[in-house]
Amino acid sequence: MFRYILTFSKMGTICYISHLDLMKLFKRCFKRAGIKLSYSQGFHPHPKMGFAQALSLGYWGMNELLEFETDEEYAEEFLRQTLQDMMPEGLSLISCRKAGASKKTLAARTEAAEYIIAIPLTAPLDMTGQEIKARYMGQEKIIAWKKQKKKKDLTEVDIRPMIREIDFVPETEALFVTALLDAGSASNLSPELVISTLMECLDLDVERSAVSVMRREIIYK
Repeated sequence: MFRYILTFSKMGTICYISHLDLMKLFKRCFKRAGIKLSYSQGFHPHPKMGFAQALSLGYWGMNELLEFETDEEYAEEFLRQTLQDMMPEGLSLISCRKAGASKKTLAARTEAAEYIIAIPLTAPLDMTGQEIKARYMGQEKIIAWKKQKKKKDLTEVDIRPMIREIDFVPETEALFVTALLDAGSASNLSPELVISTLMECLDLDVERSAVSVMRREIIYK
């Protein structure tokens, strides 16, 4: 078996395709291209492929990662170009490379993710980026309500320790936030919790649908 990592971007209206539909799209493209994916064993075999981390519906992604295995060896550029020819508008395959020696999946190795968040403003903020950072990160705790996976109940969580880095650039019409957040199975922080707690901290009255989010990079071991 041969393992590859495909780097791609997801921009524009294609961002409204769900994680599961995106997986289906890639599976169909592999099949149409005649690329022989490796399959798992058991009663319900499935292709050995998966994203490093799911991208939330409506988010743009600059450097998303898809890991997959094949039964035959292929040239990296052949894989990238063949699949690119089948991609819809908004999905651009940046590169394809062979995976390293680690047996762990990218999902298991993911540690953090960097996001760019744009919050529209009805009036300019009378604060510098450093002042905004001091107010937000100067809180002893940043409490948010997070839904539990199994019980679906809301529980309070302090997200401050899960924010690795954060910077603010206030412009006339928008506040731009660059945030490096915990991501992966060990600790995972959704940008949604940063957005809600930040708007509460700054007393911003902005509809969530007006806020845009782009994941710029996924960091893994």
